[in-house]
Amino acid sequence: MSKTLYHHFALFDGITDRFEPNAYFVVDDETGKIVETGTNAPSKADRTVDLGNKFVMPGLINAHTHITSDVSGKLEPLGSPKLTPILATKIALDNLQDLLKHGVTYIRDVGADFDVDIELSKLEKGGHILSPGICASGRPLAMTGGHFCTIGYEVDSPDEARKAARSALKNGADNIKLMATGGVSFGGESPDDVQLTEEEMRAAVLEAHHKGRTANAHAQGTEGIKNALRAGVDSVEHAFYLDDEAIQMFLEKDTFIVPTLIAVYGISDRGEGQVPDFMLDVAREVKKAHIESISKAAKAGVKLAMGTDAGTPNNDFRNDSGFELQLMVEAGCTPLQTLQAATVNGARLLKIDNEFGTLEAGKFADFIVLDGNPLDDIKSVQEEKRVFKKGKEIL
Repeated sequence: MSKTLYHHFALFDGITDRFEPNAYFVVDDETGKIVETGTNAPSKADRTVDLGNKFVMPGLINAHTHITSDVSGKLEPLGSPKLTPILATKIALDNLQDLLKHGVTYIRDVGADFDVDIELSKLEKGGHILSPGICASGRPLAMTGGHFCTIGYEVDSPDEARKAARSALKNGADNIKLMATGGVSFGGESPDDVQLTEEEMRAAVLEAHHKGRTANAHAQGTEGIKNALRAGVDSVEHAFYLDDEAIQMFLEKDTFIVPTLIAVYGISDRGEGQVPDFMLDVAREVKKAHIESISKAAKAGVKLAMGTDAGTPNNDFRNDSGFELQLMVEAGCTPLQTLQAATVNGARLLKIDNEFGTLEAGKFADFIVLDGNPLDDIKSVQEEKRVFKKGKEIL
């Protein structure tokens, strides 16, 4: 069994609250898993890699992406009637490469055309493509005419939601995505619109949980958020408008929030002249409340997982995962909460924490090497970095 020793670095393993100096770990080259960790006196191995006294942390986990979305503007947008399975796959593969090169080693995709994410997840797990690991949702569930209905299952009763969830699970979905409210990016609706009902969502959530899978809800307005929480989802995405009761419900139900601050920022601060006026108006209207809600949730101890909504306007698959961490800190999350949101918490939400999310023996060696300490300056994550997936450097 060939082994590689990585040494001479400070380690944030995802478990402790600091970077431990003089760290090392040993990786089994065949499995890509860590077999030993420690400090000071490293073990012998077949190969040794000196990481130059830099800062090592687990690879980023982005829990909210749309990999079939073309952010270049050169091909067809997400949900376009002109999009084909081949074109969607091409877009997704390019986006996955961008994510990996910029330090994202695992994603949860929460709405892809043609179930492309499900098929690519199978290829990645089989070792047929080099990409971030993928927790796939396939096509989302929406009410008829509702948010993101163009690529989703349209459902209008608990029975229809149950049937659609079972179909998604049959097709290989790891997660069921539910549309609890309207949103920013579609005309004729608002973040406060209640869409899928509590009963419809509960029927889908139960099917996911019966299969040991997860369910999450796009929910921006307060009533829709509470509906999703009562329905038993594992995470709520966006969470623009949180009142005290909603925050208490998150704590009692131990439910995650995936803030996606960059999704609003990409429209409100980068969208002038690039997106329709209605999107600018809505994004600018909700931005302050969104930041305040995430700040309150973080201070209350609600569990956070990092996600960007990559694929929405001006929200790319390159460095915007790192930028999301900066926005979280600016919103009032501590640097430690933010790093945990992007590592161990993301793994727990995706239910992959037995093999990913921390750097310890028995876990895959998915890690990034940074010049600076992100607990001192979160912007360090956005700078040049080395990326390793299962012990192999991504070049």
